[in-house]
Amino acid sequence: MITIARIHTDFSSKFGIPRQSGLVPSLTAKIVFEPQFQNPDFILGIGEFSHLWLLWDFSLSHRENISPTVYPPRLGGKEKRGVFATRSPFRPNSIALSCVKLEAVQYENDIPSLIVSGADILDNTPIYDIKPYLPYTDCSPSASGGFADEHKHDKLAVIFPS
Repeated sequence: MITIARIHTDFSSKFGIPRQSGLVPSLTAKIVFEPQFQNPDFILGIGEFSHLWLLWDFSLSHRENISPTVYPPRLGGKEKRGVFATRSPFRPNSIALSCVKLEAVQYENDIPSLIVSGADILDNTPIYDIKPYLPYTDCSPSASGGFADEHKHDKLAVIFPS
């Protein structure tokens, strides 16, 4: 796959990034296209959509040896699950998927960029693809969330030292 864009966020390290997109809707980010994808025709009509799917690279999580199991944070790091039953970044292919809100399409010298909110992505992360989110066909309201449903209201104690 080739990089079509890079996203610019407030996250310079992977610590502190929301565990999934949409958890912090006030976070904004800018998607800047690579030179070969700066033709405005690539995004013709994108402004008609409220949300987008971003396919991106867990760029800091590439590993030679992948474990078949991981310790999901949702389970307190105490129980193992299969990597394909989790959203762990440590996968055979370090591909991620995020749904973000499209806030604006910007043009600077006829070069487009996208302003999005709710991203859960590290600054300067490679974006492989952008697709419009289609309500009621992309997600099922009756879907089951497995073990994540049981822990969706769990809280963590956060301490900010002076």
